[in-house]
Amino acid sequence: MKRYRTWILTDIVNDVWLDSFVTSSDRVPLGAGPDWSIRKRTLRGGLRDGIDLIEVHNGALSYAVLPTRGMGLWQGHYHGHFLGWKAPVHGPVHPKFVNSADRGGIGWLTGFDEWLCRCGLAFNGPPGEDVYTDRQGKSHKDLITVHGRIANQPAYYVEVRVNLDPPFELSVTGQVEEGGLFYPHLVLTATYTTVPGSNRLVVHDRVENRGAQPAEMMLLYHCNIGQPFLEAGSRVVAPVREVSPISPRAAEGIDTLETYAGPVAGYAEQVYCYELLGNAVGRTVAMLYNHASDKAMVLRFNRQELPCFTVWKNTAALEDGYVTGLEPATNFPNFKTFERSQGRVPVLPPGGHWETTWSIEVHDSAAGVSGVLKEIVSLQSQAKAVVHRQPHPRLSAAG
Repeated sequence: MKRYRTWILTDIVNDVWLDSFVTSSDRVPLGAGPDWSIRKRTLRGGLRDGIDLIEVHNGALSYAVLPTRGMGLWQGHYHGHFLGWKAPVHGPVHPKFVNSADRGGIGWLTGFDEWLCRCGLAFNGPPGEDVYTDRQGKSHKDLITVHGRIANQPAYYVEVRVNLDPPFELSVTGQVEEGGLFYPHLVLTATYTTVPGSNRLVVHDRVENRGAQPAEMMLLYHCNIGQPFLEAGSRVVAPVREVSPISPRAAEGIDTLETYAGPVAGYAEQVYCYELLGNAVGRTVAMLYNHASDKAMVLRFNRQELPCFTVWKNTAALEDGYVTGLEPATNFPNFKTFERSQGRVPVLPPGGHWETTWSIEVHDSAAGVSGVLKEIVSLQSQAKAVVHRQPHPRLSAAG
């Protein structure tokens, strides 16, 4: 039986909230491994005022968890390399400063500056009027905003756990509620786990329907990467079964699908929808690596849990947000009505749940990058990639 130390940082049911917290290898020795620490503080000043920040450092990899922003990851470092991107806003941004309905439903973007941001839970994709018929045959028209509500919902329960036995896992768990009267009642339980000294962060999410009626859910992981992993000549690679540009604008860049330009003022974003190949149990991998092929960020996930993968290219000027997004998801970032018509909107029964376990790895050596490339080549050997030069009607609402 595993032994743990657990600390509760937030529990609104029992009126628990810690303004600050620290545990570390000095306080909880875990053998002869590297020094590690987990610290919680409350940020003050500017748009970040009132944000809870939990900083995890495993001795090689560090990352900052944002319970106030849907348990997103703000930014991190690995052996001194910055993880995340430089958004045109001084974040993290407290949800109280985000008006999702602003600018025709894209106000969510004013708070968007995380390394990892969840889009969902009831909907994601572009804003608009979702028209549908429920199970009782009643027609509905709902105005929905870009990328949903969960990223601006604060966690109501947060705990830190340290495994006292090998491999000495360090975990942060938070529960976030997305609901309200006449809304679906969905609850996200998000856990981040790492091992001291490793280059790997594991994400385990569970979404539960706590309502008495079936509820639709959509979840897209917006994993955003900037310099030094993103630069002129960087490449994104994955074992591709099929890929389509999501729009005519993205179709313009289909010949440079895998490669990236340097920062370009006025660049208009390009988005590509992928169906990936996986191994016998559905595991697959995607990687962004730099021009010198000695730095990479790698996502590993299961197609049975996250069947859709999107690449967002936004190689704008540095001042305007030079970034790319690698995005495993339950759906593609088309409007919800279209995704529903394609069978890509899961429905949870009352009391039902959905869950996934996936991971992020960081590599800073040519050998590490080469090893992942070999994995991708092996998976790609199952089939030749099908590349659509124009939006495909099954993968894109513009098709």
